[in-house]
Amino acid sequence: MAGKIKIYSTPGCILCDRAKRYLSEKGVAFELVDVTTDSEALLEMKKLSGGARTAPVISVGDKVLVGFDKMQLEEALNCL
Repeated sequence: MAGKIKIYSTPGCILCDRAKRYLSEKGVAFELVDVTTDSEALLEMKKLSGGARTAPVISVGDKVLVGFDKMQLEEALNCL
């Protein structure tokens, strides 16, 4: 699964922290991208999410989740 999961986040984002904690507790590797310091990642996040301006945006394989919903994330993980 490594490399297939990316979290676009911002510092101090509670939902971002929950998503990171959830994946870490499950032992799932992910790439973390801070969109406040990486303008290319911000553009990528907006393109993937249909223009979302809120974090987190989580890409799991070919699925894109806006926000943190444990059930949706679990379903996406099961499809990898």
